[in-house]
Amino acid sequence: MSATAGQAQSSLAERLGIKPRQVVQEIGYDDDCDEELRSSIETVSENELVDEDYEDVVDVVLLWWRDDDGDLFDALSDALTTLADGGHIWLLTPKAGRDGHVEPSDIGEAAQTAGLSQTSSVSAAREWSGTRLVTPKSRR
Repeated sequence: MSATAGQAQSSLAERLGIKPRQVVQEIGYDDDCDEELRSSIETVSENELVDEDYEDVVDVVLLWWRDDDGDLFDALSDALTTLADGGHIWLLTPKAGRDGHVEPSDIGEAAQTAGLSQTSSVSAAREWSGTRLVTPKSRR
C-alpha cells in the first residue's frame, strides 16, 4: 500500500474520531458494508473490530443499519448496553438514493426515543453516511 493510500485509509477512521486503543464494536455487518472503512478503523484503533456478541465495555459502536433491518429504536437501545461512559455510536446508513436509505427524520426520532443526541453527520464512506449519537451529558 502506498503512503497516500495509507493516509487516505486512516483519514476515514479519523473522520469518525477513532483513536488508538479504542475498542470498536461492529453491529449489523453484511456483505454491503464498506471494507475500506472497516480496515481503516482497525488500523487506527490498533484493534480488530469486536462483534455484537462481545460482552465487555466498548468505546465506540459502529452500527450498520438499512431501512429494512427492523426497529432502529431497539437496535440503538441494544447498542447502549456495552457502551462505556463517554462513548458514542456511529449509525451508518446507506446514502440517499441507495437501497436501504434511512430517512434522517426516522434516525432523529429513534435516537431521541432511545435517549440519544445527534451531534454530527459525515460522509463515512462512498456508499454510507454516518450519524454520531451520544448520551446527553446529564445522563452520563
